Amino acid sequence: MSTLFEKDAPRPLADRLRPRTLSEVVGQDHLLGMGMPVRRMVEAKRLASMILWGPPGCGKTTIARLLAAGTDLHFESLSAVFSGVADLKRVFEAARSRRGMGKGTLLFVDEIHRFNRAQQDGFLPYVEDGTVILVGATTENPSFELNAALLSRCQMFVLKRLDDAALEEILVRAESAERRKLPLDGEARAQLRALADGDGRYVINLAEELFALKRNAGDPVLDPKTLMAAVQRRAPVYDKSRESHYNLISALHKSLRGSDPDASLYWLARMLAGGEDPLYVARRLIRFASEDVGLADPNALVQALAARDAYETLGSPEGELAIVQLTVYLATAPKSNALYVAQGQAWAAAERTGSLEPPLHIRNAPTKLMRDLGYAEGYAYDPRTAEGFSGQNYFPDGMARETFYRPSKRGYERDVGERLAAWAELRKKLTKASDEGGKSS
Repeated sequence: MSTLFEKDAPRPLADRLRPRTLSEVVGQDHLLGMGMPVRRMVEAKRLASMILWGPPGCGKTTIARLLAAGTDLHFESLSAVFSGVADLKRVFEAARSRRGMGKGTLLFVDEIHRFNRAQQDGFLPYVEDGTVILVGATTENPSFELNAALLSRCQMFVLKRLDDAALEEILVRAESAERRKLPLDGEARAQLRALADGDGRYVINLAEELFALKRNAGDPVLDPKTLMAAVQRRAPVYDKSRESHYNLISALHKSLRGSDPDASLYWLARMLAGGEDPLYVARRLIRFASEDVGLADPNALVQALAARDAYETLGSPEGELAIVQLTVYLATAPKSNALYVAQGQAWAAAERTGSLEPPLHIRNAPTKLMRDLGYAEGYAYDPRTAEGFSGQNYFPDGMARETFYRPSKRGYERDVGERLAAWAELRKKLTKASDEGGKSS
């Protein structure tokens, strides 16, 4: 029961922004828009048991509450993380009594996949006879996590991660509720949406934190750099008590990169003579083999792992010769940081684009449910094509193709570059032929 002063108590921003109607839910128009399946159920007031499958923060709990309100059902909520058999029995008994008085019950079960198989089977008779309308929410693939018997008695709806437009709409609503703008420039605002990674709840929490930071009109507006400092804790500073240790490994690394075997051997000798653990040096050289040599000489990584194994077998001083051999090999090998650069660009793209889903044609489809949703449909098996190369798109839908790996013209990478160039030309031809075929049909 609410108290006299409850309406004056401070409320979290997420509570103030909670949608009051299905029309206010963002990002799920394919289910809740006019004429869409869930909206039709509510308008007809004939709700079926269902599973809502979607990522965190896409609105599963909110939708369940609105479904109950829109169909005049009593709303019961359980979390599979905190509930057991006794809680389920209590809910089912109350629902049966309520039904005897003409009132239906919507039972919302969050994280329903956390219930074991026996507990899931316990829902079946109550769902079948209509004692409860079950709305289960899960972030996991129902094909793997839910009993087939329970799935067969529920409709399954896939909720989407919130896209950029949906997150922006939430931010606009937050500004309207606060009656002020977020203290962000344009780039920082875009970065805030990227940080949320499709999670509406998270973007609201970030917005609330930023509103708390800027209380006065004269406070500075944040750019991307200051935004990250405001919402993310800084990493601790390295301990500088062993500065010589880091200076010497840096000198060795840069001498190797500069293809100077003599300077490399000098710094190696300084480190080992100073009592450095040879296995630490070996680990750093393994890293160098990928970071600075890479596919210019793929054998470098093999040599690095072999040197580490040789030292572990022989120990000091005999095993140190293997590290010497590796040092000279790496110093004289052709150099390429193309893999290192490609990793940085690919990781940045992954962070920027968040949790975009793979296109349907390259998703795994081990179950009938997944095949019915279009998983693996249209996949071309490259070895069966005339060129052994299909040219299909493997990037997420909505993401333009990007080039991360640019091989050098040194060593083995010269051959790799020629193959990639040939495939790129073939991809253009295949794409053009596919586009022309689509137009003619």
